[in-house]
Amino acid sequence: MFNKYDIIIIGAGHAGCEAAAAAANLGSKTLLITMNMQNIAQMSCNPAMGGVAKGQIVREIDALGGYSGMVSDVSAVQFRMLNRSKGPAMWSPRTQNDRHLFASEWRSRLEKTNNLDFWQDSVEALLIEKGVIKGVKTSMGVEFACDAIVLTTGTFLNGIIHIGERKIGGGRMGEKSSTGITEQLVELGFESGRMKTGTPPRIDGRSLDYSKMEIQEGDEKPEKFSFNNTTKSLTKQLCCWTVYTNSNVHEILKTGFDKSPMFTGRIQGLGPRYCPSIEDKIVRFADRDRHQLFIEPEGWNTCEIYVNGFSTSLAEDVQQKALQQLPGFEHCKMFRPGYAIEYDYFQPTQLKYTLETKLIPNLYFAGQINGTTGYEEAACQGLIAGINAHNKRKEVREFVLSRSDAYIGVLIDDLINKGTEEPYRMFTSRAEFRTLLRQDNADIRLTPKAYELGLVTKEQNDKVQTKIIDIQQIIKYFKTEKVAPTIINDYLITKDSNPITFRQLWFQLLSRPNITLKELIVQNNEIAEAMQQYDTETLEQAEITMKYEGYLQKELEQVDKMKKLEEVIISENFDYHKLKSISMEAREKLTKIKPKTLGQAGRISGINPSDVSILMVYMGR
Repeated sequence: MFNKYDIIIIGAGHAGCEAAAAAANLGSKTLLITMNMQNIAQMSCNPAMGGVAKGQIVREIDALGGYSGMVSDVSAVQFRMLNRSKGPAMWSPRTQNDRHLFASEWRSRLEKTNNLDFWQDSVEALLIEKGVIKGVKTSMGVEFACDAIVLTTGTFLNGIIHIGERKIGGGRMGEKSSTGITEQLVELGFESGRMKTGTPPRIDGRSLDYSKMEIQEGDEKPEKFSFNNTTKSLTKQLCCWTVYTNSNVHEILKTGFDKSPMFTGRIQGLGPRYCPSIEDKIVRFADRDRHQLFIEPEGWNTCEIYVNGFSTSLAEDVQQKALQQLPGFEHCKMFRPGYAIEYDYFQPTQLKYTLETKLIPNLYFAGQINGTTGYEEAACQGLIAGINAHNKRKEVREFVLSRSDAYIGVLIDDLINKGTEEPYRMFTSRAEFRTLLRQDNADIRLTPKAYELGLVTKEQNDKVQTKIIDIQQIIKYFKTEKVAPTIINDYLITKDSNPITFRQLWFQLLSRPNITLKELIVQNNEIAEAMQQYDTETLEQAEITMKYEGYLQKELEQVDKMKKLEEVIISENFDYHKLKSISMEAREKLTKIKPKTLGQAGRISGINPSDVSILMVYMGR
């Protein structure tokens, strides 16, 4: 053996980087193995982080001591808070990023992380003896010993790139695929499958006429992802643009369908339903005569452009002709064509909540190997896997987030209980407690947990505790102080809000949908003086808490009901085959997944409420 490590992370994508950072920061001697040190944390697809539900995940990663939020802030070229016109549960932060700066910042932070070593090579086999993890063997024949492995292989396992009729072996354009690991795991009894994803062509921005496009600027007062003071908000931003496809674009694309790997059956894996290729959109939404595209810059110092929404695996000449029918693209030049990539994944129902595999102890899966899509979904899995690989080695209690704790908890719960046949993407609609799981309160929800783990400092935790106290004081003020009609009625009339006839609590006025805390501060000197000590973020969160108090209370009541079912533990050796009153399918699924609690059993795909009731009877409940 070349060297002995506590934990080895295979793959340095978003999942691998977060896993390596977490394990090393917790004190485990960690090795990160990657095929190419120049491509650590590569943004393989769009140069952006966050978005609807994904932005919540990035803030949760940051609150837990991960790096994704800070790296995104440092490398941002534009910031937007999406869905501001909707309720705060839907607000989702998103950054456009400098692709090269993002990767270099990640590498820099990892190289400054104690307990973390690197090795550039490809892993061709896991070393397992009598069901116990022993280490890895690389393509150069080097063997590393370890106690645990986190496998974060992205799209590299037997990856095949498709462009028209051509097939190229690779996990990413210009990089070879990884072979051997899938076959070894299948021999050990793991269930694998194939998935597909894609990327659009990259364009020379100097060849575009932006005057024919609709400009999309960043927020006037850009915020940031990280709750830490280590990053500053953007002082200048790059613009994005939008254009729409048209009938000419669609007709040209159709000329390539007869050679398309999607329509000829050469691609077997299912692609992401919510991010389909442009040719898939044309077929699935045949009644629509146009589709929106987002024209996104790749960074501060490059003219390279990413055409978001134009993912395709059609032949490059068809791509070029179709693109030139877009407004402003009449003379466009491609840097490289779009392509589809097909790769191996493993059904996540084979995992525990810690992301440890059920078949092989101390072997963890994170990222696209679990059937997910997106940098954010991968990164949060890597963080959880890295934490738990360390905790198990140290014989510390496993770290698991519930559906009421975080979007991260929703994602992992969905994966291990329902599995997936297509790339899984997070949406706000997947979270039943999304009013509780807002992007603004991720630090309050999760930083105390991270402090207990040892992933954030006392100073960071103290800052959160101060914020909690400040919010309580603001709410107390609004629930105890009253205002007279003569002071507030003129303002209420300007807001088309009913004037008051007697003194009322400020809380009652703020509860009105068209009244904001910011405006009340402007209107009333007493409130302005009382609130001047609090920062904007704290004031905004206090306002949300007050305005949505009724909704939050209802969700907390639902959480309490759910927790009662989570408290009913099911024996690991429970014989589900004796439950003759439920279907064979239900018995097989319960036997396969082995739920730890009654609550988890009820969330398994195919298990209905009557099955849970019968299970309760057999358990003597």
